[in-house]
This record gives sequence, structure tokens and C-alpha cells, in this order.
Amino acid sequence: MNKKMTISSIKKAKGITPLVMITAYDALFASLFEDSCDMLLVGDSLNMSFAGKSDTISATMEQMIYHTNAVCAGAQNSFVICDMPFGTYTNKEDALKNSIKVFQETKADCVKIEGGADKADIVKHLTSNAIAVCGHIGLLPQSVRSEGGYKVKGKTDKEILSLIADARAIEEAGAFCIVIEGVKAGVAEEVAKSVDIPVIGIGAGVDVDGQVLVFSDMLGLFEAFTPKFVKKYMDGASLVRKSVEEYAAQVRTKEFPQEIHTY
Repeated sequence: MNKKMTISSIKKAKGITPLVMITAYDALFASLFEDSCDMLLVGDSLNMSFAGKSDTISATMEQMIYHTNAVCAGAQNSFVICDMPFGTYTNKEDALKNSIKVFQETKADCVKIEGGADKADIVKHLTSNAIAVCGHIGLLPQSVRSEGGYKVKGKTDKEILSLIADARAIEEAGAFCIVIEGVKAGVAEEVAKSVDIPVIGIGAGVDVDGQVLVFSDMLGLFEAFTPKFVKKYMDGASLVRKSVEEYAAQVRTKEFPQEIHTY
């Protein structure tokens, strides 16, 4: 069993060892991921991957706490990050109240908050009150409706300067790492170099401090669509479908259960 990562060891990994983050939503998969990954993200992406929603926005605190507890139970040696859902950190008071709820009701090691310089005061308020924070800049899934879709960032000089300013503001506010999503690769590299904390990419190229993927995407379980940045490491949906078909066929022909499966 690998030694559990800490905020200190995560920060020390910058520029030395690429960090591996993957989403997890339950105890079973969390236990399978634990030995290979540095951090498990209980992402509000569960709303799309497993709840059948079109975006992450309707995820609730109750959902996130339930799934975070499941992940923590299944991977007790993992550094676990809980996504703060949409609408739970619109101001400093609500952000702290809801983050305290996560810390008191789960064993999560930190919370993740979307937003850059505009959320720096909230991040600062949390870190000043013993709440560890992972930032999230670039493409922000919780802003999909206000932005009219999922749009790659870093295409203009203005956006580049804004992303660097966002990363620096979140670092100065006390965050120990930042997720950067949907950003042009060369720009993400510049952003990573502009701060002293790890920058974890998703759809942001290789020249950052680590990578994160949604596990149902990389295992080929989610078939609705596949983002360009996702590499499928197995065709999970086909494997599951084939196995269930074989099970169903054997039940109908009474090939299963056999004597070896019978008391």
C-alpha cells in the first residue's frame, strides 16, 4: 500500500514527479484506484456520468457528501478531494458553512472550488479557517450555461493573461494545487510555470504538473460522448455489455448456476 499523499508532499512533487488524479464516486472503484493514483477527486461530474444529467449544475451537497463518504471508506489511504457543487460557495459565509459541513461529515482532505481571481477572496476565507482548497481554473463546467457551452480557453492574449492572473490569485489565497481544464497546451504550460503550486491538467496538454481524468471516460464506460482530451484505456461499455449478455443467456438456458455455484 502506498503512503498517503499530504498537502506537503503534493506541493513538493511540483517539477519532480507528475501527479496522478482520477475521479471516484464509490467505495468499490475507489479501492481499485487507490494504489495507482495520488489523489481521488469526488467530482460533481458524477451528475453526468452516473445520474444522467446534461451538466453538473444540479449536483447537491447531500450527493457530494454521500459519495465522498463512500470514496473515503473504500480508499482510506488516499488523498480525497470533494467538489463543492454549484451554488454552495457564492459568498464567503456560505462557502465556509458548506465546507465545514464537508469536513465535519466526511474524511475529505480538501474541497475544490471553480473560479480564478474572482473567487480568491472566498478561497482565502476558507484557507484562513483551516479548510484546504484545490482551485479550478480555465474551462469551468459549472459555468457552462452562462458561457453558452464548453469553450476552450487561452486562445487570446487577454485570456492568457487572465489565466495566469487567476492561478497566481488562487495560489496567493492559500490553495495548495489547481486543476486547469480545457486550456491550450502552451498556455497551460505558461500557467504552471507562473506559480509554485502544482497545476493538474485535464485537456490542457502534457507540460503541467499532473493529469486528471473522469474514470468512466478513460475506462470507456460512458458512451454519450468522448471529449477530445480523453484517452480510452479500455472499452469498458462493450466488456460489461458482453458479460451481462453472456450471463443472461446462461440463465435462460440453465447453464448457470452449475453445481460448483450451488450450496
